[in-house]
Amino acid sequence: MTELTFSLAAARALHLAAQGLLQPRRRKAQKADLLETIRQMGVLQIDTIHVVARSPYLVLWSRLGDYPQPWLEELLAEGALFEYWAHEACFVPIEDYGLYRHRMKDPGAMGWKYSETWMLERRAEVDAVLAHIRDQGPARSSDFERSDGKGGGWWEWKPEKRSLEVLFTSGQLMIARRHNFQRVYDLAERVLPGWDDSRMPAMDETRRTFVLKTVKALGLAKASWIADYFRTRPPRLDPESLVAEGALLRARVQGWDEPVYIHPDHAALAASAASGSLTASATVILSPFDPVVWDRRRALELFNFDYRLECYTPAEKRRYGYFTLPILRRGALVGRVDAKAHRRDGLFELKSLALEPGARISERFARDVAAALQRCANWHGCPRVQVGVTEPVHFAGALRSALEGQANAQAMEAA
Repeated sequence: MTELTFSLAAARALHLAAQGLLQPRRRKAQKADLLETIRQMGVLQIDTIHVVARSPYLVLWSRLGDYPQPWLEELLAEGALFEYWAHEACFVPIEDYGLYRHRMKDPGAMGWKYSETWMLERRAEVDAVLAHIRDQGPARSSDFERSDGKGGGWWEWKPEKRSLEVLFTSGQLMIARRHNFQRVYDLAERVLPGWDDSRMPAMDETRRTFVLKTVKALGLAKASWIADYFRTRPPRLDPESLVAEGALLRARVQGWDEPVYIHPDHAALAASAASGSLTASATVILSPFDPVVWDRRRALELFNFDYRLECYTPAEKRRYGYFTLPILRRGALVGRVDAKAHRRDGLFELKSLALEPGARISERFARDVAAALQRCANWHGCPRVQVGVTEPVHFAGALRSALEGQANAQAMEAA
């Protein structure tokens, strides 16, 4: 196949198509679609902050539209998914379990996620937690009373919680299900009966598979983007070696010095993108932990979108807000909104909304953004949208007018 050359817009379109974000969804989501969406992304990152929705639910909503949130926990309890350290803590399709066994068998290489010191110094306590679960059945951290006299600060996990986490990272425990989003831990052999490490792929094959999965999930990828997706460690496979064997395709993006790589399964999609016939038309609100933006460098290189999450930044030093959500419109990241869902009052508050410099504001632009925000608000059970500070300031009027149009259209449909 001749090397393709993409415009930057075409590269973005291919990336969004691979991520399931190119065009609005036309049919109502089914439970099987949720699992297929996670397979398409490879992983679904977990985060517990829920100023709006918790991140995994929001990532799925951006792609599927409205769906029953319990489906995610059901797929975990049914064994279609498992949890482990992938990009970070993630839901992962169960068929990929073997790819992560190397990490479980060498947990000391997992950094802060595993404490060898804790395992050595607190071995008896760790064994006691493991014995409790073996004898009494699955357990949550909250099932163990705090006995160290400390509070529940951000990193002040009680000893039993630390023990549960090191046992989880080492693969001795798995997450059987979640209850009110709390992890329920159980023995790995009970969650995944019949697993045998003889089924674990060799390390070289694991590295190869992670590269292929990354490139497929991204649609196209620079070599420098690949390691971040599954957080793989050296030694890393040179994608050029996979081009030589026909497992990857090489292409170019106008204005970029280094090549990009494409999975052969996306060959036809890539050809459509390069010809300019792949059109991005979706406008959605993204989670800060969406694969499209979780690699800040990639978001800057591909979308010219300089994004960082500021919830860990002192309030007085924040530029955009506590938990800003990127706004994806028709193939471009056009802004970010710091929103809060006041469910009791049915109010979706836009505390601040900032558009990217150079955003071309038009009536259609305002309608697209307003429609995405209203859908997000409705999904949260907060149909009233309150507009706060906008940047530029004059966008506030256009946005309020478009939101009023959305409200009137909904009223007419309901009548």
